[in-house]
Amino acid sequence: MQIAVHLLVMSLAFTTCALADPCEAPLPKKGETFSGPVTYIVDGDGLCVGEEQGGIEVRLADFRAIELNDPGGREAKAALTRIAFGKTVSCVAGKHSWDRVVARCTLNGEGLGDLMRAAGIPEGGR
Repeated sequence: MQIAVHLLVMSLAFTTCALADPCEAPLPKKGETFSGPVTYIVDGDGLCVGEEQGGIEVRLADFRAIELNDPGGREAKAALTRIAFGKTVSCVAGKHSWDRVVARCTLNGEGLGDLMRAAGIPEGGR
């Protein structure tokens, strides 16, 4: 019985992790331009762009947010949500980093990093 409960807890934990990151679209090549609505905010410098397969996972090239679990990290995520969620952004792909692309994204011609700084969000990520 304990083994069954343990397996159930583990499967729920992995299911929750999978749901935490819905960005599964193929990554663009370096220099490629892509655009679409921001469908998910990962943290203060990570987001999903586009609707295909949950969007392309992007790490902003022009802003380094405080880590999500460090003091100020949740505020950075909330600011990026207010600034970009549901809005259409245009991005230029840079290098790939893990399962995401580092990109410079703009909203109405303004860089998301510039908008985060204008909102008073400090940088400081690792």
